Amino acid sequence: MNTATPIPSIFDTQSLTALKGDLRKADPQALKAAAQQFEAVFLQMVLKSMRAAAPQESMFDSDQSRFYQDLLDSQLSQVMSAKGGTGLAAMIERQLSRADAVMPPDNADGIPMMPATRALPVEKWQRSIPLPDNKVTPAVPLEGSPVRPASVPPAVSSVPGDAQTFVTNVLPHALAAGRQTGIPPHFLVAHAALESGWGRSEPRFADGSPSHNLFGIKAGSNWHGAVVEATTAEYVNGAAEQRVERFRAYTSYAAAFEDYAQLLAQSPRYAAVLGSRDAASFAQGLQRSGYATDPAYAAKLERIITGPTLRQALIG
Repeated sequence: MNTATPIPSIFDTQSLTALKGDLRKADPQALKAAAQQFEAVFLQMVLKSMRAAAPQESMFDSDQSRFYQDLLDSQLSQVMSAKGGTGLAAMIERQLSRADAVMPPDNADGIPMMPATRALPVEKWQRSIPLPDNKVTPAVPLEGSPVRPASVPPAVSSVPGDAQTFVTNVLPHALAAGRQTGIPPHFLVAHAALESGWGRSEPRFADGSPSHNLFGIKAGSNWHGAVVEATTAEYVNGAAEQRVERFRAYTSYAAAFEDYAQLLAQSPRYAAVLGSRDAASFAQGLQRSGYATDPAYAAKLERIITGPTLRQALIG
């Protein structure tokens, strides 16, 4: 019986994690899927080059339209590869099958390597970096996840009005920050949602005016702008303690995202986070870099990225 090859979704981060485990078990089907992923990356590069060569000036051209066009191209490359594509996946599969190993042990850096050439890392795990004085603190999370292409039916659950408003307000700024950091914009929206409780828990001045600090960034000795004080949770030996801390204050959400992007791009402690394209790698990288003291921080952030609230808000 002829069975169709399942087409992976670009938002299904769990299947990619499972694929890495299957590769280490020398699963032939996992090898086939990995080869298709390599071809999908190649096809996405081709599509991107074709888009760049076409005229871009039109009344519909904007950061938002380009963002969704990139998502469509990413999913289209997955579909083309699963349907046979250019034949590159089949060639890679044959080549790797002759290598007599699907996934050798990790090297000294903890990077799983492909057989024969021992190149092409599947994922580079983040290293632990000492926590500097300018650390950031977590906020209460709300479930959410990235946008789905039109071919994937949305979840049935409804989106809280404040979550929809929050995403609508910050998405343009996340698009700009995504270009600067190489991180998917919906990851950045999710991080802002975690730290600010979807905009409900950002630090405020005594008169109730907002600080526009969506990322819980503290005002360390190197900060010379406005400052707001607020009570926050710090985890000491795994136990939460309430403290009053000084946070950076901005004139707008745009300024907050710009400062956040500069923090990630310019601070060496976040070098491994830049360019993250996998939800787990992004979340774990932030935690290992000392972004927050909450031991469950990475799990909370990944749950927002891969849950239904953000997905629905992005397509709503």
